[in-house]
Amino acid sequence: MTSYMLLKLLHVLSSTVLFGTGMGIAFFKWITDRSGDVRAIRIVTERTVLADYVFTTPAVIVQPVTGLAMVWLAGYPLTSTWIVWSIGLYLLAGVCWLPVVWLQIRMRDLARVADADGSALPPLYWRYQRWWFLLGIPAFSALVVIFWLMLNKPV
Repeated sequence: MTSYMLLKLLHVLSSTVLFGTGMGIAFFKWITDRSGDVRAIRIVTERTVLADYVFTTPAVIVQPVTGLAMVWLAGYPLTSTWIVWSIGLYLLAGVCWLPVVWLQIRMRDLARVADADGSALPPLYWRYQRWWFLLGIPAFSALVVIFWLMLNKPV
């Protein structure tokens, strides 16, 4: 296996982890939040934070490293339109993801307190949850467009 093919394999696998984990987290957290079950919300939100540390964060790091290495090995100019757009959209997704991580940690902490006290989740939790959901829309949209750019490499 050539260096390029190894990088490509790592790039594709990490993009799959990034997108798949993100979709899985979003689905299970959203559906659990809709249940209103404070204990379930606490558990799923704890696991959401853990999954971001274990899966999403390494994938977020591997993506640009392998992507830029492949660009260099293949001899593509960094000014290629599809590369510029991909980098820009990746940065957009990151700008959305960082506050999402912060929100998840805060929601986890609020859910822990509510579960321990046997009380309802405070309004702040639901405000954070709305922002968490809304920030996911441009982040996931950006990743879908990046997939298209990577597959098509338009001139």
